[in-house]
This record gives sequence, C-alpha cells and structure tokens, in this order.
Amino acid sequence: MLADLLVAVPVYNHAATLRSVAEGVLAQGCDVLVVDDGSTDGVEQALAGLPVLLVRHEHNLGKGRAILTAAAEASRIGKRYLATIDADGQHDPADINVMAAARALDAVVIGARDFSGPNIPGSSRFGRRFSNFWMRLQTGQQVGDVQCGFRIYPVAMFEAVRPSEPRFAFEVEVLAKAAWAGFELRSVDISVHYPPPDERISHFHKLRDNIAISLLNTRLTARTFMPVPHRRFDVDAQGRVTALHPLRSLEILLRHDNTPATLALSAGLGMLIGSLPLIGLTSTLIILLAGYFRLSRITGLAVNQLCMPPVVPALCIEVGYWLRHGRLLTDISWQTLGYEAHYRLLEWVLGSLITAPVLALCMGGVVYLLSWCVRAGLRRGKGGERGNTA
Repeated sequence: MLADLLVAVPVYNHAATLRSVAEGVLAQGCDVLVVDDGSTDGVEQALAGLPVLLVRHEHNLGKGRAILTAAAEASRIGKRYLATIDADGQHDPADINVMAAARALDAVVIGARDFSGPNIPGSSRFGRRFSNFWMRLQTGQQVGDVQCGFRIYPVAMFEAVRPSEPRFAFEVEVLAKAAWAGFELRSVDISVHYPPPDERISHFHKLRDNIAISLLNTRLTARTFMPVPHRRFDVDAQGRVTALHPLRSLEILLRHDNTPATLALSAGLGMLIGSLPLIGLTSTLIILLAGYFRLSRITGLAVNQLCMPPVVPALCIEVGYWLRHGRLLTDISWQTLGYEAHYRLLEWVLGSLITAPVLALCMGGVVYLLSWCVRAGLRRGKGGERGNTA
C-alpha cells in the first residue's frame, strides 16, 4: 500500500531519538531515507543495522535544503510521494497510515498536531495561529497546522514549486507556493509528544528563524496581490486547462475529482470577478475566493481569460451608458474614449453591477451542462472498458 512512498527523516544532532523514529517508520512497512544535515553526534552509529538509506550533507545547510535533497532522491528511485517526519520523536510514526490515506498527486498532506496534551509550548500555540492566518490570507486555503513538519508531498510537485528558503521558513514557503501552483493543502489530525522543557532539544533559533519567517510572510503577502501569474502545475498527460479547449479542459478537471456543480460555481466566480473593473486584481481575488470556498481555482482563472478587453468591458460600459442616458453609446471617438474616460469608467462600474451577475449565471449554467455531459461520457467509457475486460 505504501510502496509509492518514501519517508524522509531530516536530522541535525538528534542521534538520541533518531533510531526510535527510524524503527517506528520501518515498522509501518515504509522505505526510509535519513538526510544527515551535517550532524556531529554520530548519526551513522545510531542507525547501525537498520535497512535505511542515508544521505549526508558535509555541512549544516538547513532543514529546507535537507528536504529538497530528499525530494531529489525520491525522484531518482521512482517514488511518487515524499513524506517528512521530524527526528526529535514528537511525531508518532504510526500516523503515517492516516496521512497516507489522504495522499493525492494534486495535494500536500499536512499533519495537524493535537495540542491538548501536556508540555505544549505557548510559543508553538501562538506560532501555529500566526502562520495559519497568513497562509489563509496568502492562498485562500485553510490549513490546520502550517508549522507541522509531518507531511506528504507529491514528488512531481517540486517540478513546479521552487522554494528558496534554506531553513525552517522553507516549510511555510513551500505550502504557499504549492497552493499557488494549484495543489490542495489537506490537513489530517495527528498526535504529538512534547517532552518536558529540560529534556527538549530544538534547533529553532527564536530570533533568526522568527525574523526569517516574518520577512518571508511579508514577501509572500506582497506577491499574492501582484497581478503577475504564478508558476502553475495544471498539466497532465492530456494537456493544459484553458478556455480555448473547453471540453478537453472539463474532462481533465472531472478526472481530478471535481463535480459539475463545483466547476459551474468556479466558472461563475471567474466570470463574476473578471467582469468587474478590478484591474490587476482579478486573478488574485479568484485564487483567494476559490480557495476559501474550496472551488476550482484553475477553472475560475481559465474563465477569467474570457473577460479580457475589449468585449466584456465594452458590454459593461454599454449597459452603464444606457442606465445613465437611456440609450446605447454609438459614438466611438477620441472624445468619448479619451476626454470622457472618467465617465466610461463610471459606466463600467454601473454596468458591471448588472452584467457581471448575469454573465456569471449564464457561464455557470453552460459549464454545468457541459460538465454533466462530459462526465456522462466518461462514465459510459469506463462502463465499456469494464465490459470489454469482462
């Protein structure tokens, strides 16, 4: 069941707990990779006799670099998923089975630690709330525990997501960029064990790493609202999702567990936002709202392409002009489009209040009918394949 999964244990001077973590993961039937990030406390001796892969950094490069090394190794040996678990023993390796049940090629699975037990640091509680808030703002997706290091990544994700943070901030950055690239962020409840404070070993530098995370959140938030497309991972073996090929695109989206209703709502959202005079902000709003309401961001962005000038803005302006003057604008000249541009902007706003909802309803209805027909065709095709097999 877990043959497609490689479990990576990034370690830096946690030899005392590393062996029990590795043994726990092996007991779940998983292949284990230990990435020694420049430890000086005898990692090889701690793993003696265990059937694990070991990769070593000569110098401490940071947890982020260790995870990228693990991803490269997972790709090299043909694994589809990479799980990461901390070496300090706070996670229960048995939870791998719970995490793995939620894995998918278009999703990152993140453990949500149970903070109801003893010895939970107050800084961890605050840090989780802080990071969860910013992740929701930056991606529109709600994550239960952004700071948890127990995760499952699709290995192919690292083709589209290129994190740059080398240390603990990596785990925030990779989630934001994965969401922007079109991956779902899934939370799964897991247990956690925190030893008493005098027994706890942590390499999180409160000043350096908190500053790095704060600066990262500033950059990510600024990038969220820039009207520049994100690097996306919307291609499968059948092609790219685009409004230029609607039926093929709907087939791709339906194969990725979307429903006709979800696609219709997503298309309506894309048309609604795209029809409004929100120059430079439409893509960002679609990403945020689609993530918040768990709709298809890909569909919303594809439909938004249909709202590019001049057709939809001109239609809104005509409706707004008719509301103001009781007739259509027929004089297209430098006077009406240049000197009177402020009036046209006002009419765009007024017209969009009527045009945007109407177009959204029409687009949603069309996409629902097309999706229903495409899904029916896919089901008939699968029925035929089963009949031929029989």
